[in-house]
Parts: sequence; C-alpha cells; structure tokens
Amino acid sequence: MSVVLLVVVGGCACVMWASRGGPPWSRAVARATLAAGEPVRASGRSGGNRGRGGDADD
Repeated sequence: MSVVLLVVVGGCACVMWASRGGPPWSRAVARATLAAGEPVRASGRSGGNRGRGGDADD
C-alpha cells in the first residue's frame, strides 16, 4: 500500500513540476499520471447528484 501511495505522490509532484517547466522526463511522467487518473475523474463525474449535500426539501 505504501508503494502505491509513493507512486501517486510522485506522479502528482511530477505534474506540478512539469507545469512549472521541468525536465522532459517529468513531463512524460506527468502525462502518464494524468492519463491514469482520467478514469478516476470520469467515474466521479458520472455520479449524478452524489456528494452535493442534503435533501432538496430541508
């Protein structure tokens, strides 16, 4: 589990570093990280009204 967390944190760091003009390898890692995260972001969007808080007739 700690290895997965390390990879995720490292990927996020590369995304931030690449956005600030890091070396070419960091841009490649950032692209891979963003591509790997796309299914996670897409599944969060398809939840409809989930996570918007409370009932409509409060």
